[in-house]
Amino acid sequence: MKTIPIRRITSSYTELNTFGQFSIRKIANVLNGKDIVHDLHKHDFFLILLLEKGDGIHEIDFIKYQLHNHDIFILRPGQVHMLTMKSKCTGYIMEFDPAFYQPSNKMSDQRFKKAIGRNYCKVANNNFKNLESTLSHIFNEFDKKQDNYIDAITVYLDLFFIDYLRQSRNEKGNSKHESTYTQERFEELHSLLEENICKKKNASQYADLLNLSLFQLNSITKSSVGKSVSELINEQIILESKRYLLATPNQIKDIADHLGYEDVSYFIRFFKKQTGYTPDAFRQNFK
Repeated sequence: MKTIPIRRITSSYTELNTFGQFSIRKIANVLNGKDIVHDLHKHDFFLILLLEKGDGIHEIDFIKYQLHNHDIFILRPGQVHMLTMKSKCTGYIMEFDPAFYQPSNKMSDQRFKKAIGRNYCKVANNNFKNLESTLSHIFNEFDKKQDNYIDAITVYLDLFFIDYLRQSRNEKGNSKHESTYTQERFEELHSLLEENICKKKNASQYADLLNLSLFQLNSITKSSVGKSVSELINEQIILESKRYLLATPNQIKDIADHLGYEDVSYFIRFFKKQTGYTPDAFRQNFK
């Protein structure tokens, strides 16, 4: 069973501290006058891509985005993506592992979790400068490495996530009046689904992990995204299936086994019911 290719932070450009790794580079320097094409893979770190000038394609968990000026992307560890950037792109690419950025309080932790749940933000021209300026400050701190520069980078990251949330629309469609409690529990569920989907596929199992009744958890998911827990579980199973179908050459029976299905026929029927394709047909049509 082959795993999805995992890329790690390029050691030549990172700073290793007591808590983790961090890197920020100018996109123009990364491209060096050439187009780049990154095939389907995932990271074990967070990635922030801020485009002053954008041209290319970025596909994140099989959602395709055309790159434009003033686009910002945030990827979480484990998400599958592929990226094509044309040689004239400019901006910043920032990478840090989960150990590097530790929000200092509950509010900043909530902002961070909310921000990383929003993969894409198209920023209005008059608002882009603030976000770009923040990354410019981070770049300078990282480049000069003066006293306490890591602390300074952390503070600027706090500011970046505040402004990012101001500018981005909630792709999940959450109400502006949704309670902090509901947001927190939904974000916890999202993390649990990512971590446990291969072993846990029953809605009541996730309710138990969150110390909620199934009725309470369904109320949270309905108010957050208009879907039941079971629907979200099915979506996560399909997402993980697609990741392995398109990013690895593994046989269907091995992918089914990885996802916790002993009966490959059942997995094939489930996948077709959810997508309209058998796993093999999906691989042939979309790879």
